[in-house]
Amino acid sequence: MDSHEHWKSIYTQKDSNKVSWFQEHADTSLRIIQQNENNKNAHIIDVGAGASPLVDDLLLAGYKNLEVLDISAEALAITQDRLGEDQTKIIWHHDNILDAKLPKHHYDVWHDRAVFHFLTDEEDRTRYIEQVSNALKSNGKVIISTFGPDGPLKCSGLPIVRYDHDTLHNEFGAQFKLIEHGQEDHLTPDGSVQKFVYCFCKMESN
Repeated sequence: MDSHEHWKSIYTQKDSNKVSWFQEHADTSLRIIQQNENNKNAHIIDVGAGASPLVDDLLLAGYKNLEVLDISAEALAITQDRLGEDQTKIIWHHDNILDAKLPKHHYDVWHDRAVFHFLTDEEDRTRYIEQVSNALKSNGKVIISTFGPDGPLKCSGLPIVRYDHDTLHNEFGAQFKLIEHGQEDHLTPDGSVQKFVYCFCKMESN
């Protein structure tokens, strides 16, 4: 089963509020964005957003130039239905981030909660970072969150790579200046706890 079919099956066989990564609100991500990006006209992309409520929260906070990317059309449709008429305020990308044709040096903020850790092949990670470097403006901001050292070994039946903040930042390299890092205990709908780490960086040049 290829990646598109895998994630299609996830979002068609299970309610979006029952998947393990479900958040009622993306509090950590929203906090970092609001504290570090005051321009409400900033261009922000949420990569691998699934049915995340981050875009809802950013709209409510007054951000105007929002884009959402996911490999699953079903996940995007859930968010679009939830937003109703507000969905027209968002640019939607149904694509695999490794293949997506994103505008060059366009985004002020790149957000990814739990996509990067699915990239188990070094070539895929290199391609991902090339996408970030190409799409971000100079001094653009990057928020990446993955399973931490004590996190699960798999997610949705797929293997992942676990990181601490040093190994996660090292994947991106010196071009990305580490501004903040931390940990997050995510409570899943079934009551278990998943250990996440996150890094917030600025890309110093492109």
